[in-house]
Amino acid sequence: MGSRVSAEAARQRISAALDAIDAAHDVLRDTSSDIVGNDFRIDVAERLETQERTNRGLMYRFFGEIADPPDETGMVPAVRDKLWARLRLTPNEITRRFRLAARIRPRRSLIGPPVPPELPKLAAAVQAGTVGEDHIRAVCRAVDVLPSCLSAADVADAERTLVQHATKLDAGVVTKLGQRIADYLNPDGHFDDTDRARRRGLRLGPQGPDGMSHLSGLLDPETRAYFEAIAAAVRPGRHQPHDSDPPARDDRTPAQRCHDALKLALETAIASGKLGAHRGHPATVIVTTTLAELNQAALAAADESLPIPAPARTGGGSRLPMRDLIRMAAKAIHYLAVFDDHTERPLYLGRQKRVATTDQRLICYARDRGCTHPNCLEPGYHCEVHHSPDWASGGRTDADKLYFGCGPHHGRASRGELHTQVMDNGRLGWSDGTGPPEVNHAHHPEELLHTDPDPPDDPPQ
Repeated sequence: MGSRVSAEAARQRISAALDAIDAAHDVLRDTSSDIVGNDFRIDVAERLETQERTNRGLMYRFFGEIADPPDETGMVPAVRDKLWARLRLTPNEITRRFRLAARIRPRRSLIGPPVPPELPKLAAAVQAGTVGEDHIRAVCRAVDVLPSCLSAADVADAERTLVQHATKLDAGVVTKLGQRIADYLNPDGHFDDTDRARRRGLRLGPQGPDGMSHLSGLLDPETRAYFEAIAAAVRPGRHQPHDSDPPARDDRTPAQRCHDALKLALETAIASGKLGAHRGHPATVIVTTTLAELNQAALAAADESLPIPAPARTGGGSRLPMRDLIRMAAKAIHYLAVFDDHTERPLYLGRQKRVATTDQRLICYARDRGCTHPNCLEPGYHCEVHHSPDWASGGRTDADKLYFGCGPHHGRASRGELHTQVMDNGRLGWSDGTGPPEVNHAHHPEELLHTDPDPPDDPPQ
């Protein structure tokens, strides 16, 4: 009884403080600042920035407790979904906050007292509200680039110095200071295989309006050696994007030839058929479109005066211009799932086995594009096939009973934590039992343009 009263008192106290903050925000919004003068506005800006940083520290505190609750058994995927829905944050941002909270929050041990944070000085500055998000990123990047051969004391000294200056300087200066500390502690630039393995990685950014994507990252020495060999093969005049006979003049820049070298390597690897299988079918490019758009693209390829249809969609969720799709299909074998151009419903396939066939997965790519759970952004390449009704409840492995679900959501459905239902339009609806089933519009954003984002609570009389 005592713990329940204490917990209730804590909840009331926190809620009352948040109510007071909300009331103060109402006052600030309703009070005109037209005649207060710039000196006072600068004072207000400073206080608001400090309060925002204090709020950020509190936010990381609660994210840390959500991930490893001291009063419960542990975080479950349902909690992540609630954060997703309530805060309207992307999964990557939720993951980033959890990871940072884990680094600046005390960690619980199975026995004994709590373990101090990985970055205790940064943790204290975040809690005090003396550093902003840009400072946090600068300090973390500077610490993470230090080699593993350094002693714990050297790393701790570097962190302390960075945080001391972060409370007084902007993040750009802190970044330069971090580079200088790295040069001082590691003047010979010594990094071992552990450091290189830890830092290797490529990041593929989102597609821009023109379909282009930003690629950044670090290659380990072996990968660089492979890339250099491929780049040397794509020398001027060789392996041009649209080879012609006789060869056209090669006007590509060195950077463009490097891009085409990577493209050639990936195309060759996929065409080789030696990349193995991915969820039941060979690792290759999967593209979905409609029959009408495919016909229109073929006509436009022959007559440039005709309009070009909308891009097709890959299994990774990206947009692929139809001309590129036709050119790719002419050179390599790819899975192409085509809708019926009248109903936009995929053709029916049936199979009385639990594991979906390759053709049935293709239908999921065409219809679902990715995980069918509301607001989930996982593309089809990262999804499993979910039965609705569930296989254990007598569900059939038929094309109109199979839908994409990412690993976490598929697992929760299999454990009975989530319920699915095939809707009248053939899409899959999900519910946690507290409301009606909902479909996922994340992979079909065009649907949001034709729906009311804030429908009335009650239908009109």
